[in-house]
This record gives sequence, C-alpha cells and structure tokens, in this order.
Amino acid sequence: MSLNALEDTDSLVDAARAAVCRIFGESYDPQRWGDWHWQTRHRLTRLAHFEALLDLTPSERRGLELAPGKFAVSVTPHFAALMDPHDPDCPIRRQVVPRQDELVVGAGDMVDPCGEDRHSPLPGLVHRYPDRVLLLALDTCASYCRYCTRSRLVAQGHLEPLTRRLDRIVAYLEEHTEVRDVLLSGGDPLLMSEDRLEGVLSRLRAIPHLEFLRIGSRVPCFLPQRITPELVALLRRHRVWLSLHFSHPKELTPEAAEACDRLADGGIPLGSQTVLLRGVNDDAATLKALFHGLLKLRVRPYYLYQCDPVVGTSHLRTSLARGLEIVSQLRGHTTGYAVPTYVVDAPGGGGKIPIQPETIVAHEGGVWTLANWEGKRFTYTDPAYDV
Repeated sequence: MSLNALEDTDSLVDAARAAVCRIFGESYDPQRWGDWHWQTRHRLTRLAHFEALLDLTPSERRGLELAPGKFAVSVTPHFAALMDPHDPDCPIRRQVVPRQDELVVGAGDMVDPCGEDRHSPLPGLVHRYPDRVLLLALDTCASYCRYCTRSRLVAQGHLEPLTRRLDRIVAYLEEHTEVRDVLLSGGDPLLMSEDRLEGVLSRLRAIPHLEFLRIGSRVPCFLPQRITPELVALLRRHRVWLSLHFSHPKELTPEAAEACDRLADGGIPLGSQTVLLRGVNDDAATLKALFHGLLKLRVRPYYLYQCDPVVGTSHLRTSLARGLEIVSQLRGHTTGYAVPTYVVDAPGGGGKIPIQPETIVAHEGGVWTLANWEGKRFTYTDPAYDV
C-alpha cells in the first residue's frame, strides 16, 4: 500500500471517530479514544445516538424504538466507528443495530435455546457437561449482539452480583470433584475491574481439582482498549485461556491486533468462536479472510457456530445446508488451522454437535471408503488384528 493510501485510510478512520465523538458533543482525541473507561461511558444506547451517526432505515428506526422493552442496545465508540453510515447491510451494523425483524418469532425459536436454565443448580452456574461448568460472572457486555444466546439474562438486571453468589458457587465446585474446567462468561467477565476479577480467579484457583480456567469474551473486538498490561499480567498469573469472538474481517482493526498481540505475548492461549450470520459472514471468502486474519494475530479459529435459534433472530440465521456448503469450500482449500469445527449447540440443551460434510462413504470388513475435500474416493484398511 502506498504512503498516500495509508494517509487516506488514516483520514477516513479519524473522520469516522470524529463523527462518533460529535454525538456526545466532543472532539476526537486519540488519547481519550484509547481509554477504555471513556469508551464504556460513551456507548451508543439510544435512538438519538444512532440517528446522529447513521442513515437509519424504517426497520432500524422501529427496532431502536422497541429495543428498550426487549433487549438493550449498546455499542462502543470503537465498534460504532466501523459501521458504514450509509449501508444498512454493513456487516458491522447488522450485528448491533436492532431491526423490526426482531419482532418475528420463527419456527423453532426458543427463549433459552441451549437449555441452560434447566441445568443450573445455582443462579448463574450451568452444569450441563460432566466435567465442566459455565459460570455467568455478570450480565453486561461492552456491546450487545442482536443474536445473543443469553438475551433472556444479559442486560435484564435479573442476575445478582457475583459477590453475592460466589460463596455458594465455590461451595458447589468444592463438593463436585468431577468438575475440572470452568468457563467464565456472561455478560463479559473482562468488564470487571482487575481487583474483582483477581478475587474470583483466586477463589477458583484455590480449588485443587480445577485444572482449566477459561474466559469467554468479545472485549478484544468491541473494546480492545481494555486489554491493558495489568489485565494481561492477571490472566497470566492465573493461567487463563481466552475464547474470543470475532465475526468479520473488518473487526480485525489495529487496536484489536494490538490487544491480541499483547495477550499472546503475555502467554495467554487464544481461540476464537465465530457465529455464522446471514448477511455478515455467510460466504467462504469472508470467513477465509477472517480466519486467516485471526491466525496472523495468533488466534486459533476454534468453533464456527450455527446461530442459536433465539427468539427474534430468524433474519440473522442461515440454513445448515448453507453452513455445510461453506465448510466444504474451506476444508482442503486452506490450512487446517484456519478451519474451525462447525457445530450446532443442540436446541434444548443437547450440547455441541459437530456438523460436517459426509466423508465416510462405505465401511465393510475393515475397509473404509472415504471422500476427500475434492470428492475423490480413497480406501483405508484397518489392521488385521482389529478386524
């Protein structure tokens, strides 16, 4: 890229950020923009905010009018500056700006599609798999995805603060010695202060049979300014793995890259979970660019999720057939590290089920006929003593 092109790109970025700052009657200040506390205080949450930034469609306007009674709207300035103000089909905009389509209840839509509530022995603790639990640390996020699996809980104000629940959760985990893996999610645990997060992780690390602590977060995408050296040191100290969430190559900004570099340099293992979304990333070229970009940041694409059938998300969901088609256009056409496992989190609480194009054509007498990524057939013969 030429120097002039780089300067033009920088100018466009600055102009987009200045437009967001004007919503709040402020001028763009790079130092202030880089402060994660400023970012959280200046999130776009109201119709007036979006009117000042975007050419809203009637569907978006209606969605924003209805959102307060349904599912909260919140977009960080960092993420808002990535939206195309003139294109309602902008893949960034589609993820966070509500539409009237959210009123449509499609066939198979569910309030709790993953069946978490019925596997919750305690408020904010889900024990669905034998050896691992999900701990909902809080019910707020930096920005709210319109396809949120936990929209029944997130931003609803029903979940008690973790400080009031932690003693009971720790007691449960101490009693259930079969649990070796805890995933902290929510909400987004990385919105907690270092002191609060330190307290939670220390309590968990003190339980002898817990081997594996993970945090699910979209902060490096929505609020990369939050990834400070102090936070990285805390995560390293408690040997935490991070499961990140990126949906589109446009999200791989220099700030997100810096955040991921800081985490990787700090020894934090990084994986990414991507939700397959209609009009956002439902084509092989977009996903390949995203997954290649993630690998450059030392983030391993881990899961490609079929979008959960949350009430009001039909307009954002693809068919399984479309997902299988996309996966078939990835596998064999790029490095295996860039091809995540395509899964459905089975509605009703069945857990994650891998979905893949058929590779086993036939099996008889210890001889397997297999189809590769080109559709060509090959045979594999079991060892004689195992037939």
